[in-house]
Amino acid sequence: QVQLVESGGGLVQAGGSLTLSCAASGRTFSIYRVGWFRQAPGKEREFVGAVNWSGGGTYYPDSVKGRFTISRDNAKNTVYLQMNSLKIDDTAVYYCAAGGGGLWSTHYDYWGQGTQVTVSS
Repeated sequence: QVQLVESGGGLVQAGGSLTLSCAASGRTFSIYRVGWFRQAPGKEREFVGAVNWSGGGTYYPDSVKGRFTISRDNAKNTVYLQMNSLKIDDTAVYYCAAGGGGLWSTHYDYWGQGTQVTVSS
């Protein structure tokens, strides 16, 4: 069993940066791939990136590639989402999830409660 808690969301101006954290409880957290998703009002949940168990492998969709970076510290049971050059369209609730990895939310077994990110002009 893994429990995830996101933090670090808030209000930021366009072009700014924000780092989200995903803190996990559970001894076996390090074996899971971790993904980040976001959901804006009226839109479907969108994949924004994932990291493998070691942190050595990451992948991102084109919409955030070059702006978002995922890292993980298994010793601290924490995964980070560094977001740079934020755009208004990045406004959403951001979720971390642990599981088998990949682009699809159905591949993840555990989810956090989400943290709001709002990008203003």
